[in-house]
Amino acid sequence: MSFIGLAMNVFLAVLLGAALVMGWRLNRRLKALRDSHEGFAVAVRELNMAAARAEQGLADLRAATDEAVDVLGDRIEKGRALAAKLEKITLEAPAAARRQPAENDEQAQERRLGALLASAREARARPERLVRREPIARPKPAFEDDLFEDPLEPTPRGARR
Repeated sequence: MSFIGLAMNVFLAVLLGAALVMGWRLNRRLKALRDSHEGFAVAVRELNMAAARAEQGLADLRAATDEAVDVLGDRIEKGRALAAKLEKITLEAPAAARRQPAENDEQAQERRLGALLASAREARARPERLVRREPIARPKPAFEDDLFEDPLEPTPRGARR
């Protein structure tokens, strides 16, 4: 074999060794990339589960807010009706006092107070109009750990919320 043939074989052996080293390094990097990809997939699954829990919590919060709006709207209407009734009673009381000039101011005040107390007793005697009797339906969360506590559940005495 000639010198040029031997030099070419040595040169090819060096190139083959360099390719082998580069392939080994590339394999190490690809393995690290696969491992990080699996970790990323786990993180995405956990994030997806957390987003689903947050979405369910928001739906529960919306339902509670809608219910509170309904209850408060009813209470505001009843309050306005009672305020109108009270105003009507207070406007009628001085007119009744003018019809009976023999009464003094104390008697007129007693009559107005009596009328107010009578209307309060009447409202208290009819609690079915003021209290909502239908049960409140709350959706059950689809996950184990609740984000919100149920305010209707009684807490043991001395326990904190």
